Amino acid sequence: MPTAVGVCLLSFAAFWAAQRAAHVSMIDLLVYRAEGATVRAGGDLYALRTTHARLPTTYPPFAALLFTPLTLLDTAGLRLLGTAGNLALLVLFVRLSLRLVGEERPQSVWWVSAAAVWCEPVWTTLRYGQVNLALAALVLWDLTRRGADRWAGVGIGLATAVKLTPALFAVFLLAAGITARSRGGRGAGARYLRHARGAVAVFAGATALAAVLLPGDSRRFWTRAVFQTGRVGHTEDTANQALRGVLARLLHDPDPGAGWIALAALTAVCGLAVAVRAELAGRRAWAVTACAVTALLVSPVSWSHHWVWCVPVALLLWTRGRRRAAGAAALVCCSYALWWVPHGQGRPELRQNGVELTLSALYGVAGCLFLVLARRAGRPVTPSRTSRTA
Repeated sequence: MPTAVGVCLLSFAAFWAAQRAAHVSMIDLLVYRAEGATVRAGGDLYALRTTHARLPTTYPPFAALLFTPLTLLDTAGLRLLGTAGNLALLVLFVRLSLRLVGEERPQSVWWVSAAAVWCEPVWTTLRYGQVNLALAALVLWDLTRRGADRWAGVGIGLATAVKLTPALFAVFLLAAGITARSRGGRGAGARYLRHARGAVAVFAGATALAAVLLPGDSRRFWTRAVFQTGRVGHTEDTANQALRGVLARLLHDPDPGAGWIALAALTAVCGLAVAVRAELAGRRAWAVTACAVTALLVSPVSWSHHWVWCVPVALLLWTRGRRRAAGAAALVCCSYALWWVPHGQGRPELRQNGVELTLSALYGVAGCLFLVLARRAGRPVTPSRTSRTA
């Protein structure tokens, strides 16, 4: 155990030094502080343009309420807190991921954290000062929690109130409950339905609180800003690893339109079906990771740093004996290959060739392949099949 802790701390120190050498801006963390300052000043959140990149507010108003304490720190203190906080969250996220896959040895947390900090989604999360690890940890805590039902849904509900993508986990729980009830009668599936109701209630409560404290901003977000997906950046950006981004680059068209909508709808249905099937077969780890990957694929924008879910995915594959698949997943997320292609000013992503298209679609393709694998692994256990359950 001491060796594992020491190696992890050494890895974190090297990571911190590398980030400083790279002069990372933590630009998203600066945007979060600007949002908090706008709330305190009574300004218009969704008219905000801040930092040298003129970035807008994209999260629901409840998130801006949570960001108000950041205004108490100067830039140096903010970056220090952002880095240290995200490293601590990484350890927590790894611990919850290991609990999800049934690995309880304490030293494993430190060994995995020492390696995971170098994968591209985690590196980029810390580079920008993003909230991905916090939201993923909230969801995993909710779905691996051991205790009273009164806390069921709190993590998912809070994560969804900050950023809408985790809402798919509530849909997953609802679908699992309805499916279980249809198969086993009125009492079956009750715990899934309670869990889904808890998530909806917490989300509604947080959103209502924001509406009371920030009525104008809440109205602007829920009636206008939430539908303006272009606010977050160009669809075809190589960092956008959602199906929409992959399709935009493939078609050399920044607006893939109806084609993306049909593909996303089909993926959502299939992905949720895989997750529900695995859950009702007693394979929670496959169900949770399948739902997470589905959410990343069907979201209009899933920046590469949103794919921190690669950590539990790789751990699941490894602990279930899928060593080659686990190695492939780790290679994809540690290669930084999506940044090898032309990107940036001039929108070169719209002119990619075949090799560049392949490299800039790695996360999306890997996500689709994982769902195929999860479908096979999520089959109900029969007397002739004795593979390990999750």
